[in-house]
Amino acid sequence: MESLKKTIDNFKSEVVSKAPAEIRAVMQRCTQDLKASGIEWSGLKAGDKMPDFQLPDQHGKLHRFYDYLKSAPVVLNVYRGGWCPYCNFEMKALSEALPAIRAKGALLVGMSPELPSKAELTAKKNGIDMDILYDAGNAVSEKLGLVFELPEALRPIYQQFGIDLPAYNGDTSFRLPVPATYIIEQNGDIRFAYINADYTERMEPSDILARL
Repeated sequence: MESLKKTIDNFKSEVVSKAPAEIRAVMQRCTQDLKASGIEWSGLKAGDKMPDFQLPDQHGKLHRFYDYLKSAPVVLNVYRGGWCPYCNFEMKALSEALPAIRAKGALLVGMSPELPSKAELTAKKNGIDMDILYDAGNAVSEKLGLVFELPEALRPIYQQFGIDLPAYNGDTSFRLPVPATYIIEQNGDIRFAYINADYTERMEPSDILARL
């Protein structure tokens, strides 16, 4: 099975490298600026307590997060949306790893600001069977310290790529979460947190399994 990093590197070399240089420069600068903002260090980390919350999943069913913890530790995957190719690569990799995650006695739960109808399509497209919680307006991700506003310079580029964030998220805020992966103990303690302001880098499923 190809690693997630290898899949992403191939995409970068085969697709992203062919984008106009000025677009690549803007995207790279915005990523560097986000890293420089310190958002990676402001989010909840290992040793912190995961707040409890209630959100609907992609089918409209309401879930209390700590109810998941009653039965097992949780791997919480916070992703930007199904419009993001890197989120889809991650979803496919997690789908392949899901049986092993469950064999470790853990649950995998997703969370995204994309509308439930969009999240349902994301799950189907990537063949993954998990609850994806609808974090409307990034209210929970805000509590986790993950939220930023998409820079003005990136918005016309996203539109050029056919990405309509307001249509995906059902609002006009252009706010997104930094992708993150949390491993949470049944008492609510965060055992491990992966937060990377570079949205093209994701935690390898094999590393999740090793942490479990």
